[in-house]
Amino acid sequence: MAKKSMIARDVKRKKMVQQFAAKRAALKASFDAAADPMERLEIHRKIQELPRNSAPTRVRNRCWATGKPRGVYRDFGLCRNQLRERAHKGELPGVVKSSW
Repeated sequence: MAKKSMIARDVKRKKMVQQFAAKRAALKASFDAAADPMERLEIHRKIQELPRNSAPTRVRNRCWATGKPRGVYRDFGLCRNQLRERAHKGELPGVVKSSW
């Protein structure tokens, strides 16, 4: 199990990403549309003034069952350990654990 503080920090980041998503998308669109280099520089400064944790790249993929940050499979949102356990129990639809 991951530290509760790290999980809480990641939840806070996810909320902030959703909160600033529209503003960030609008600034990026205007940045791409701008032709003047000085105008692009000004828009880039505005993007940089947004909170650092509002960037989507700051969010970490974590296992929803344990909170582990490493070895997370995107399809299930589970870490490799939980994926293996649940596959053995037959709790994952369409997954068959092979053994020989």
